[in-house]
Amino acid sequence: MAEVKKGYARPLDLKHGRVDMSHGGGGRAMVQLIADLFAKHLGNEFLAQGNDGAVLPPGHGRLVVSTDSHVVSPLFFPGGDIGGLSVHGTVNDVAVMGATPLYLSAGFILEEGFPLADLDRIVESMARAAREAGVKLVAGDTKVVEQGKGDGIFITTTGIGFLPDGIHLSGHLARPGDVLLVSGSVGDHGMAIMSKRENLSFDAPIVSDSACLNGLTAAMLASGAAIRVMRDPTRGGLAATINEIAHQSGVGIHLEEAAIPVKPEVEAACELLGLDPLNIANEGKLIAICAAEDAEKLLAAMRAHPLGQQAALIGKVVEDANAFVQMKTQFGGRRMVDWLGGEQLPRIC
Repeated sequence: MAEVKKGYARPLDLKHGRVDMSHGGGGRAMVQLIADLFAKHLGNEFLAQGNDGAVLPPGHGRLVVSTDSHVVSPLFFPGGDIGGLSVHGTVNDVAVMGATPLYLSAGFILEEGFPLADLDRIVESMARAAREAGVKLVAGDTKVVEQGKGDGIFITTTGIGFLPDGIHLSGHLARPGDVLLVSGSVGDHGMAIMSKRENLSFDAPIVSDSACLNGLTAAMLASGAAIRVMRDPTRGGLAATINEIAHQSGVGIHLEEAAIPVKPEVEAACELLGLDPLNIANEGKLIAICAAEDAEKLLAAMRAHPLGQQAALIGKVVEDANAFVQMKTQFGGRRMVDWLGGEQLPRIC
């Protein structure tokens, strides 16, 4: 996505205009779209190089790369939109590896007829999220598909960061005796999407938790706690993420239902729709497994950060060759917490 000089063509009609096939054709209209919309919000010294790739300065530590595609529906939802989400999701994937996210690339698939006003709003949201996370979008690509062969806009982002020497986090490292922490309430994002789709309203509106977590992860690492693994529980929610870790490490995990924070409005929506909050996606929360003796130290660091004020200790790691995840219910019983057999909430990220 080369930055180009304005004046190459007449300015876009951002209020009334729509994407057409020429905007992806590599000619004058595409240059105009890049100059008047993408570069306006996302321009920086790396995009300004104007080449087929960006030349980046050397970093310190090991390179961490993650990529993610975003197909959320609706595109705009309470608490966010596909633009901010596409930055948050990829930044978080790099950050929970213990790395410092620095750069993003983005690929846009636009449907013919998509309103330029909506595209402008989405790209502006991406730029705002990138500034808040301290990352720069350094390369990009735009393609246009015929009307009826897309769904407005799809965005793929790739994140690049650097992992300092001495930090190694992995789902393989959980050990019996460790404890499991979550940074806040679960299910907010998925239920914000679902409530918008189903036109559900509550006395306290459900708002997505979509946010960049790299500030929180940096504070956690600076605490000196012996952290084994961090993950952001997106698709599949808390249940899927914890099962992944249990199987990677070959351990069991026991959860305490009463300790898991769930907002009353999210719990009410789940009950209404017959859903389990543990299976609902999050976009601004993380889980961490650490040595038991460092739990209070890590909790204090998390709660001192705005995105970790509701952090809680919700379970422990136990020996279990079957790698079962079990939960003690609020009624004193015990139940298995397993992966979903199918897709509970499609198109949520």
